[in-house]
Amino acid sequence: MNVTKEIQRINEQELNRNIQLSGSWHDQYSDSPYIFVGNIPFDLTEGDIISVFSQYGEILDVQLVRDKKTGTSKGFGFLKYEDQRSTILAVDNLNNTNLLGRTIRVDHASAKTKDGQRRMGMNAIPSIMNDDETKKSSTSSSEDEFADKVDPDDPMRDYIIKKLKKEKKKEKKRVKKEKKSKKEKRIKTHESNS
Repeated sequence: MNVTKEIQRINEQELNRNIQLSGSWHDQYSDSPYIFVGNIPFDLTEGDIISVFSQYGEILDVQLVRDKKTGTSKGFGFLKYEDQRSTILAVDNLNNTNLLGRTIRVDHASAKTKDGQRRMGMNAIPSIMNDDETKKSSTSSSEDEFADKVDPDDPMRDYIIKKLKKEKKKEKKRVKKEKKSKKEKRIKTHESNS
């Protein structure tokens, strides 16, 4: 029996028996706000996934697994909710549903990766939840400079802006170094002519 149907069967049994959350199979994942999403249509982006899954809670992180060489989606990923209870709603309501012609699998996931590392990431954190950081960055003139270049709804917005800032800083250092080098050459030329 496939996993999506098994999850559905277990959920139906728990409903029929009126099992409380503390006795539910969901309770073993009470320490993990992550879910696994499988059989995702390949043309969906992180933003599309957020749109579908945000109906059950605030999403803080989306890790759509991509091919390292081509960058194309492998059709599965992990999603982190702000509140672990949202994972139960997503698993119960979206598992075994049809999304663009594909039956998706939605299941709880451990907060740790296969190699035992804790899953990290907050690439989809809503700006209102991270208000202090938003205030700091909104006062930055370089942020304003890049704000027009990056889609405000892009879940990778903060990362992209940081990357653009870093590139600008690197370019400024290069220009400064180049100016210093030219100045030193002028001084040497002037000293040799004197």
